[in-house]
Amino acid sequence: MSFCKIDIDVFDEDVLQETELYEPDPRDPTRAPAEARQKQTNVRSAASHFGYVISGALSTALDSLPYGPNVLDEAKNLILQTVVSVLNNTKGTVPNILKSLSQDAQDTLMKYIYKGMGVPGWGDVSGSVILAWHGTRRYLTEVAGTGCIVRVMSDRRTT
Repeated sequence: MSFCKIDIDVFDEDVLQETELYEPDPRDPTRAPAEARQKQTNVRSAASHFGYVISGALSTALDSLPYGPNVLDEAKNLILQTVVSVLNNTKGTVPNILKSLSQDAQDTLMKYIYKGMGVPGWGDVSGSVILAWHGTRRYLTEVAGTGCIVRVMSDRRTT
């Protein structure tokens, strides 16, 4: 049975490499945690200002995110916590907030909703919040459509 452990892709010159599926994140992956902390601070301060539209905080949280296998998990988790915090603290008309986001931002939000579903125990954040934004109340899937799910599932840029 030792033949089952042979990596036959090393013998195939036409094998598709992961690096050929998407452009790598051009930023330095070691700076990603510091950038994520700065983004978290910006989102929190923006959301705390009186009269600030929550869609702006969500747009800020979803903009220019680190991705790829070289980015430290610490940065990815900080961004996830920031996005989930905005979702958890949102009060208002969620469909209107989602409609104000671009299609790319809606797709990115769906990625983080799926990622949030895979993380056990969030303390004060209820799993029902994440499910509600996804589709229990048909928020994101109603606004962005099921194409959003397909785009997220087929995107190779891991967040």
